Amino acid sequence: MNDAETSETERSERNPRFCSMPKEALEELAVSAIHEHRRLLSADEAVYEEWIRASGDPSVSSDVLANLQDEYIARQKKSEAQQEELSQIIDALGYIPDVPSDDPN
Repeated sequence: MNDAETSETERSERNPRFCSMPKEALEELAVSAIHEHRRLLSADEAVYEEWIRASGDPSVSSDVLANLQDEYIARQKKSEAQQEELSQIIDALGYIPDVPSDDPN
């Protein structure tokens, strides 16, 4: 077995649900997952910035700070799970597809 076949076999063993998909469908899924990952990161950053801003404001209650912290931690867990799935999709695809910037400018 050559290196390419070994690599393909290893990918299918790690990601059986994605490896059976056609390359075109996998690429579409990867592009969609990358856009979702970018969206999650942006939203996570906004919550983090609000939490940091609120932490420096003495008028913000400890309950509000705790809620912001809990929200940020929950978002991080969701982002981590989404990142793992994205990684599996890219592993099954075998490359990172070109994805245009989400920035409208």
